[in-house]
Amino acid sequence: MNSQQNDIASQASSTNELVEMTATEVVGLLKKGEVTPLELVDAAAARIEAVEPQINALPIRFFDEARDAAKAFAAQKDHPGAGRPGWLAGLPVAVKDYNDVAGQITTYGSPIFAENRVEESDYTVVTLEESGGIPMAKSNVPEIAGANTFNPVFGATRNPWDLTRTVGGSSGGSACALATGEAWLATGNDLGGSLRIPASYCGIVGLRPSVGRVPRGKGLLPFDPLWVEGPMARNVADCALMLDSLAHAHPRDPLAIPRPEKPFVQAVKNASPPKRVAYSPDLGLSLVDPEVAEICRKGAQGFADMGTTVEETCPDLGGGIDAFQTLRAVLVATLRGDLLETDRERVAPEIIWNIEKGQNITADEVLSAERVRARIFHEMTRFFETHDLLACPTVTVPPYKVDQRFPTEIGGQTLTSYIDWMFLTFVITLTGCPAISIPCGTTKDGLPVGLQLIGKPRGDFDLLSSAHLLEDALGLAKQMPILPRS
Repeated sequence: MNSQQNDIASQASSTNELVEMTATEVVGLLKKGEVTPLELVDAAAARIEAVEPQINALPIRFFDEARDAAKAFAAQKDHPGAGRPGWLAGLPVAVKDYNDVAGQITTYGSPIFAENRVEESDYTVVTLEESGGIPMAKSNVPEIAGANTFNPVFGATRNPWDLTRTVGGSSGGSACALATGEAWLATGNDLGGSLRIPASYCGIVGLRPSVGRVPRGKGLLPFDPLWVEGPMARNVADCALMLDSLAHAHPRDPLAIPRPEKPFVQAVKNASPPKRVAYSPDLGLSLVDPEVAEICRKGAQGFADMGTTVEETCPDLGGGIDAFQTLRAVLVATLRGDLLETDRERVAPEIIWNIEKGQNITADEVLSAERVRARIFHEMTRFFETHDLLACPTVTVPPYKVDQRFPTEIGGQTLTSYIDWMFLTFVITLTGCPAISIPCGTTKDGLPVGLQLIGKPRGDFDLLSSAHLLEDALGLAKQMPILPRS
C-alpha cells in the first residue's frame, strides 16, 4: 500500500465492520434487532466519505433524508411490507441515477437534466422502499446511455481495482459502490449490458432478469422488452435477496409479471447443479480478447467438477448484432430524439449518432430486425431443450483506460460503432432470457473478468441456483469489498 491507500484504509476501518458484511448477513441482524437502520446509514456514510474521493461512484448523496427515513422506519413496528419475500428490514441502498427518487435530482449524467428534481419515485424505487430498502445515494452514470461511466455533470467513476481504468456502464457507479463497500445493494438497469458489463469490470454480480420480472418507471416505453431493471450485489445470494425485494407485478407496468410462489433466495439455499452447460467464447459472432476467453473457459469448467457436462457450442445467433443495433437506435430515438431539436449542442456525440441512426432507419430495416429477433428467440428455446445453461464471457475486453471513451478495436480489428464491443451482452438482450455476470478470474494485470450465464426463458430461479454453485466453487465472492487500488 502507498501512503494514500494507508490513509483510506485507516478511515475505512473506522467506519464499521458492518460494511464488510454481506447484505444477507446485515438484513439478518436487522430482523433480529441487533442493529438499527440508522446505524447502517451512519456506517455506509462513513465508508462513502472515506473512499468516494478516489472513485466518484455516488455523487448524489442525501444522508440526512436517509437518516430521517431510518428513524421513522425503526419507530414503525409493523411495516405493511414486512411479510413479503425479500424484506430488507431497513437496509440502506444505492439507486442508479437513471431511476427517480422522490425529492432528489435525476440527471441521467446530462447537463440538460442537471437540475431535474423529481417529485415521485419510479416504480422500481417504490417497490424497493415497500420492501424495506432505504435509498441514501444515487450512483454515477454515462450521459443518457453508454458503457463508460463519465459525464459532464459529475465526471468519471474510476475502477477500484485500478484507478486508471473504467468501471464500464451504464450502471458503473452502482457496481463500483458495491465493490468498495459503499453499499450492500444497488439498483441497475440493462438495455445492452448496462448491469452485466460493470459487474464484470468491478468483480461483483449483476443480474439482467427476465422481461417483466421487475417493474419499470413511467419514463420508459411501457411495451419495450429491451430495457429491464435489475439487482446488483457483491454475491449471488445477495442478488437473489434483492430480486425478491424487487419482483412485483406492478399494475402500471404492462409487462410486469407476478412474483413466483417460491422466493428466489430458495434458489441459493437449495441449489442444485445443472446437467448440461454450453460454453462459447464468442457466441459465434465476432472477436473476443484471447485472455478473456481463456479465463472464462476455465471458469465455466468449474461446473464439470459438479458432475455437469460442459461442451463448447452455442445456438445460431447470426444477425443479432445488426438487429440489436437497429432496435436500440429506434428506442433511443423514441425516448430522446426531441433533445436534438432543443439542446443538440449539449448532447454527447455518441448519443447524437444513435438518435440520428434511429431517426433514419427504414421500415425494411425494422422488419428485418424483428424477423431476426424472432428467429433468435426460437433458436434459444430449442437450444434449451437440450441444455440448462449457456455460458460466455460477459465482455469482449478487460477494463480499458478511463479516459478512453470506448474501445475502438479488438485484436487489431477496427470497430464500426461505440457499442460494437458489447455484443456478448446485447445479443442476449434480444432473447429475453435472464442473464447474470459473476466474477470468474483476473487478467495478468489483475483486472476482474466476468462470466455471463444465460438461463432459459423465465428461468431466473434455476439461473441463480447454478450461478451460486459456480460462485462458491470459484471462491471469488469472498474478496469483496475492496479498497481503491492505484
